[in-house]
Amino acid sequence: MLHPKQFKVNEAWIAFKLNNEPIRTQQDGEFDFLALMNAASCFILGSLPVPLAQGEPTQLESQRLMQEAQAHKKRWPKKLFVPSEQPAQFLTAVAARLGIGVVRLAEKELSLFIGEAQDSFKELRATQ
Repeated sequence: MLHPKQFKVNEAWIAFKLNNEPIRTQQDGEFDFLALMNAASCFILGSLPVPLAQGEPTQLESQRLMQEAQAHKKRWPKKLFVPSEQPAQFLTAVAARLGIGVVRLAEKELSLFIGEAQDSFKELRATQ
């Protein structure tokens, strides 16, 4: 199983859904929130609401999310981990064009990294 101690800061990022259930709004429908996290520090570098009907961020949204994340350290990671269960065609294509190696693996393999962020997001939603 992967562990944050295996990585240097900005060596690898993780793209994942913050929410386990769709976020429902009356005006705009249902959304998922996609986040990018630094694997070493577990710091959230950026996030993006994605309409559930859309399924994944567009190419433009993917580019913006990657640029938002890159703004924190002014460099790109060597790897991007993405859960294999998560649609991410455009995000992985953007990463590949930037020379970032994309690694798809089961979300459970990333639970040590993303579990706390997902739990915090769930708690935040419960208080609203």
